[in-house]
Amino acid sequence: MAIAGSGAIACGLAAVAATQGHVAVFARSEGSCDKAGAKVRALCERMGASVNGNVVISRDPAVLEGATFVIEAIAEDPAAKAELFRRLGDHLADDAVLATTTSSLPIGELALASGRPDRFVGLHVFNPVPKMDLIELAFPDAATEVTRGRARALCVALGKTAVEVPDTPGFVVNRLLFPFLFDAVRLMERTGLDAEAVDTCMRLGAGHPMGPLALLDLVGLDVSAAIGRTIGADVPTRIQELIAEGALGRKTGRGFHSY
Repeated sequence: MAIAGSGAIACGLAAVAATQGHVAVFARSEGSCDKAGAKVRALCERMGASVNGNVVISRDPAVLEGATFVIEAIAEDPAAKAELFRRLGDHLADDAVLATTTSSLPIGELALASGRPDRFVGLHVFNPVPKMDLIELAFPDAATEVTRGRARALCVALGKTAVEVPDTPGFVVNRLLFPFLFDAVRLMERTGLDAEAVDTCMRLGAGHPMGPLALLDLVGLDVSAAIGRTIGADVPTRIQELIAEGALGRKTGRGFHSY
């Protein structure tokens, strides 16, 4: 398996895959390589897993050559993904399956941009990858039965539960989740409750492991806004204000909460 990307999802996938065998990671800058290496090591240690050098991280896309399953895990920008697919094209084996971890973009369109729609799949994993069991599988119409079978087999190998979902904006989880999360923001704005009060109510009263505002911070407010626009949800003003301030959630140390 190989991964193109160096963010939280890419590193989480690499750490999980490394417990099963060799995985290659293509990062697009030297700084990204260093950060990804440290993140993967930390995740593996947290899982109590010894990966024995199973992870190779490189700036050279040739590191992907020979992989039978390549997963793109970069920002939710269709143009950036399409450009990456073009860049990777010469380094992918003819029979390699190409996957995207998009959480909301149309799989059919990305499949066409990849140049291999018959060997393409939406592999929507959830953050933090080591802890979250679900993978939403979304296939373009052109995907072959072999591609579908290989995608399901990969999920099993990673120890995840795969559910095939329609190629609709946001798939199932985000389609239902983000309107709820945004409504929590609007309730906070309307009532004057602070973020901690809203989150405590939902954790202790509804049994949620994390409150809605803390979850938005974990996802990233910029990513949350992008998902909201993709699924046609109204993004609250407060989220847009925080993004403008550079307060994107956990990754910047501040969002609805401080970290």
